[in-house]
This record gives sequence, C-alpha cells and structure tokens, in this order.
Amino acid sequence: MKRTLLLLVVLGITVAAALHAAASPSPATEKDQILAAREAVWRDWFAGDRAALEREVPPETIAISASETNWHNQKEILQSAVDFQAAGGKLLRLEFPRTEIQRFGEVAMLYSQYELETETNGKRSVESGRVTEIFLLRDGHWVNPGWHTDAVK
Repeated sequence: MKRTLLLLVVLGITVAAALHAAASPSPATEKDQILAAREAVWRDWFAGDRAALEREVPPETIAISASETNWHNQKEILQSAVDFQAAGGKLLRLEFPRTEIQRFGEVAMLYSQYELETETNGKRSVESGRVTEIFLLRDGHWVNPGWHTDAVK
C-alpha cells in the first residue's frame, strides 16, 4: 500500500512537471518568437503590407532614422512603406549578422547589425548599419513600438 501510494505521488509530480514545462515557453522559443516578429516588421515594411504593419507597429510608435532629422510615428511609417512599393521598390536581401536581446519582463530590447539590398526602378542599393529596437509583448504578440537606426553605408 505504501509503495503504491509513493508510486502515485512520484507519477503525479512527474506529470505536473511535464505539464508545466509544456505550458511555459522555453527561452529559445521566446527568442525565436521575438526574432520572427522583428523579421516580419522589416519584411512587411519593404513589401508595403499596411495591414500587417498596423498590427506590428502600434499607434504610439516612435522611430528614429540616421538619415532623417524628423522622428516618425505609425502613420508616417505606414505611408513610407506604401511609398517604397509605389516607387517600384523591392527588397533583395535582408540579414542580421549579429543580434543581442535583453528581456525586461514583457519588453525585449534588440541590438543588431543589419545588412540589406534593395532595388528601385532597376537601381540596386546596399545599406548596412546598426539598429536598436523595442519589442513589447501585447495580447500574446510581440509588437514593435520603437527603434533607432544608425546607417554605416
């Protein structure tokens, strides 16, 4: 009887631990989700996907670009994506050779190097630089309410 009871307790603890592990995302999974959200924002901007960007870039967004004196809000970011597409712009290559992530509860700070190549009306352009991005876990999804880019070339 004691042995059966002990076996049931051990089995119960094992099952509870397994359920807890399955219910809690691993740090690797959270990191993958953050990186996927970042990739989506960039690719959706270059694709001019306004509907996706409205979900990914909230109204309170502030973006600072190295090449521009004015800071930008969501409305301006969405319009610039549409304008890029309207001008015939295409993303040819997007890479993040280095990314570091800091988590602060539901906020993630990404520090990255980026490289990209675009084409507009047959003219190719290569850009590389650094970017600091803020991601916020809101309603179970990572959104991007701010960033600062620093172009190298």
